[in-house]
Amino acid sequence: MLYLILKSIISGVLIALASTLAKRYPGFGALIASLPLVSVLGMIWLWSEKPDAETMADHAGATFWFVIPSLPMFLLIPVLLRNGVGFWPSLAAGCALTVLLYGLTTWIGPKFGLPL
Repeated sequence: MLYLILKSIISGVLIALASTLAKRYPGFGALIASLPLVSVLGMIWLWSEKPDAETMADHAGATFWFVIPSLPMFLLIPVLLRNGVGFWPSLAAGCALTVLLYGLTTWIGPKFGLPL
């Protein structure tokens, strides 16, 4: 249980740091947010719990393929915001698009031999 709490605290501090920096320096906050911190932390936590090269390789490879369908969200949200759509509807639309693209990726990817 202590390990779970430690993982949560470290992960939460990094997210709080990114959002706090973004208030004053939007570009720098975006840079911090764009770092694959969740992926890196996830790999560290996974490795510490199950140090298996094949599992890690599968995880890292699948992560790559799931990053791609998440990218259009970061194009849609600013377009919507700049065209007068509110933050929450823009965020919801971006998330919905990502969920749709994740679904397509998990459906189509294996047909092309992607290791998901």
